[in-house]
Amino acid sequence: MLTEKRQEEILEMLHQKGSVTLQELKDHFKISESTIRRDLNALDAKGALTKVFGGAVRSEDPMDIKEEQVSNRETLNADAKAAIGQYAASLIGPDDFVYLDAGTTTGFMIPYLTQRSAVFVTNAVSHALSLGRSGFRVILIGGEFKSITEALVGNEAYVSLEKYNFTKGFFGANGVSPSAGYTTPDINEALVKKCAMDHTQNPYILCDSSKFYHRSPVTFGDFSRAKIITEMIPDKTLAGYSHVIAVQ
Repeated sequence: MLTEKRQEEILEMLHQKGSVTLQELKDHFKISESTIRRDLNALDAKGALTKVFGGAVRSEDPMDIKEEQVSNRETLNADAKAAIGQYAASLIGPDDFVYLDAGTTTGFMIPYLTQRSAVFVTNAVSHALSLGRSGFRVILIGGEFKSITEALVGNEAYVSLEKYNFTKGFFGANGVSPSAGYTTPDINEALVKKCAMDHTQNPYILCDSSKFYHRSPVTFGDFSRAKIITEMIPDKTLAGYSHVIAVQ
């Protein structure tokens, strides 16, 4: 087996189990301990795992604390976001009552929307403007305007959402991982996302593949709470989850 392929398989084992021993790896690959040690040293140097006495453990998901301005994120992974947005837009039926979360990936849905009888509720000022200009019926909730994400957040936003029951909801996330779930840096934004998701019959997380195995300080949903739409599934572990959907 090629070194690269073997190291990928070691990481797959870590994603599934959390830790592996030298003996387990020797027995699994039928190779020498010195070869396994070289693999672990190489992967540890890349930050892909953490070496411990007698084996290795999975590295913690990278923590993303800093938030970027919407204008800086709009062009990041734009092709992937467009593919995700187009697929997500196709899921909306003629009489759906839809929650559209703030975020650049959810914004990529808007050019592909066709169901004029659907009603959209959003906490994103830019989404409301785009939807309204395109002739859709849109409800903009109240709340405090957060300029960096162009989202309405806070207690008033939370109270506004509690009265609604959505047939479908489309949400963004800063990080998505089996261990941490769906995460975002800001507690106020997380509370709004969680409230909307709790009031949604069919929730969807829209995330390009760069968001997987990253986490931010606040979790707003368990990993299995929603279907996850992405442009590609980066590894076999995620491919094993039936609710993770790749559109390319």
